[in-house]
Amino acid sequence: MKHFLSVKDLSKNEIMDLIKLAVDHKQNPGKYSQALAGKSIATIYEKPSLRTRVSFDVGIAKLGGHSVYLDQQNGALGKRESVKDFALNLSCWVDAIVARVFEHDTLVELAEHGSVPVVNSLCNLYHPCQAIADYQALYEARGNSLDGASIAYVGDGNNVTHSLLLAGAILGLKVVSVTPVGYSPDAQVVQLAQKLAAENGGEIIISNDVNDAKGVDAIYNDTWISMGDDKSLDDIKAKFAPYKTTVQLMNDLDVKYFMHCQPVYRGIEVEDEVVDSEKSILMAQAENRMHAQNAVLMTLLK
Repeated sequence: MKHFLSVKDLSKNEIMDLIKLAVDHKQNPGKYSQALAGKSIATIYEKPSLRTRVSFDVGIAKLGGHSVYLDQQNGALGKRESVKDFALNLSCWVDAIVARVFEHDTLVELAEHGSVPVVNSLCNLYHPCQAIADYQALYEARGNSLDGASIAYVGDGNNVTHSLLLAGAILGLKVVSVTPVGYSPDAQVVQLAQKLAAENGGEIIISNDVNDAKGVDAIYNDTWISMGDDKSLDDIKAKFAPYKTTVQLMNDLDVKYFMHCQPVYRGIEVEDEVVDSEKSILMAQAENRMHAQNAVLMTLLK
């Protein structure tokens, strides 16, 4: 790994190595307390953040490194100063760049012009750090195994859906994407995921029917309105109401776990009773963001 821009660039072994390293970091934090000693990481945020910012800042500190927080009060990267010059300048001082941006092309430019590893902490197309943390949570919940695992994303096809599809395909899992008509994941991402699944013994199902999630290990939700969207909440509620995760749906589909990348809008995309149930592993996902991201940084910086 030279950069971590999307899981599509990784092999099954590389993804599993990240998951296993994240698990070991979680269980034996002291073992890695100086893994990034003397290293400085720039963390760039074009979009607001809770889990991403805190998990990276605290995680880097736990590895003995130093994080430099850079917000974008002047707007997106490339407005005040070109992305190229931004990358060139940061590369003079820091050992890696972590960026939460609006456009994936910004990350590509940072990686192209900089001389240090670049980590995608979220963009319009992908959320790879979230996907590694998610599959780590499922791996742990299933007794440290993903053999024969399955997951169904239910909601709006977005960057999280894309990374779950691609990582699941590479891992050889069954991944179901269930969305309302008109809200399916990107067609090119789906095509690539299906190709990767065929190569790795996985299965990708794209559907508008929640019944196609029957028997999966986990149902996964995200907010129905992504950050920055100007869609009407009332219109979205009407369109997405049949896709709300309820206790009844979990029981009818015989699902073992509930997952959510948060923020979770209780009572909208999912019932409180599901979020707070013993089947819910969303807080394990949140905690694992730090461990998974630390595994990525340690792998990139060795």
